[in-house]
Amino acid sequence: MSDEKWQDAGDVVELSTRPLQQIMVGRNKVAISFVDGKFGAVHGACNHVGGPLGQGTLDGDYIVCPWHNWKFHRVTGVGEPGFEEDRVPRFECKVENGRLLVSQAAVTSRQRKPHAKHPLDRDTIREPGPIRVVGISTTVMDTDHPRYSTSEALLESALDHGRSKHGLQTRLVKLREKSFRACEGYYSKSAQACTWPCSISQMDAKDGMNDVYENLVFWGDVVLIATPIRWAAASSLYFKMAERLNAVQNQITLKNRVMLKNKVAGLIVTGGQDNVQAVVGQMMLFFGELGMQFPQFPFIAHSRGWTAEDMERNVEMVQNSEELHDGARALLDRCLDLSGRLQAGHATEFRRAGRKASGIEKRRHGESS
Repeated sequence: MSDEKWQDAGDVVELSTRPLQQIMVGRNKVAISFVDGKFGAVHGACNHVGGPLGQGTLDGDYIVCPWHNWKFHRVTGVGEPGFEEDRVPRFECKVENGRLLVSQAAVTSRQRKPHAKHPLDRDTIREPGPIRVVGISTTVMDTDHPRYSTSEALLESALDHGRSKHGLQTRLVKLREKSFRACEGYYSKSAQACTWPCSISQMDAKDGMNDVYENLVFWGDVVLIATPIRWAAASSLYFKMAERLNAVQNQITLKNRVMLKNKVAGLIVTGGQDNVQAVVGQMMLFFGELGMQFPQFPFIAHSRGWTAEDMERNVEMVQNSEELHDGARALLDRCLDLSGRLQAGHATEFRRAGRKASGIEKRRHGESS
């Protein structure tokens, strides 16, 4: 390697104090590792979505990417067993006069193993056909010994109305039947680490949120979300789902990509204690930020108030109240009316001014956006 050009990466003593670190060597981001007296140097950008390998951790001789846990050998750059076709560039390194020298050019090339495209990784183009209605029930119960859910019962009345009165296709998604992990905070590591499809979906083929994404993002035109009130808030499953929908919202923030276009949401909220407007307010804000629209009078609700602890009467009232079930059907009618008008028109252009990550601060200071 007599004709190789070398870059000075730094003092050997200082670099050997940390097992793994990310540094700039010339124009390259390099993950420098030091294990058992031996340095390794590989390119610092992960094959997946460019995570900073040098900011990760070591699992034996493998660097674990801090974003999504992909692994590469710290010296050779080759992927972990089973993924050897995934490889990040390797740099030669040597020690001279107390300095670590790293080759200016990588001595191996980056290689990406072909990965099958995820089913959710596609354009959000609406398939032709009549309006499609999705119901999402967020109530929690023991599925082996089910109880009566007031919110789900009203949701089922609305969906049955869609089928029998309007002849529409409907789907009911019960979150309690979907096994899915909570959001694991990839966005907290880096904005770019929150991906579409969701990083968890990419890693877990059995992720139950895949069905939610499929119905909410691609299939449904009208989405009815039903929740009980739990301690003055929506159900825990609702919030677990909402956190995982962060991957949808971040597409707007990071890529100006609105995935929920011309979609209408209606809300059904029931509970033994009163906090209906606060619960609905959060839900409207959340789904509005995803891009969904709401009809006039976008929710129905039922609550017996603070002093009503006889829950069996609350259940009985919903079971026997034709007025409440008519209200659920009327809510769907309002959603269908708005959805029909949206489908007949054109999507409004989305403008970023005043929105999250609009870039106004950069432009204010003369920086490129």
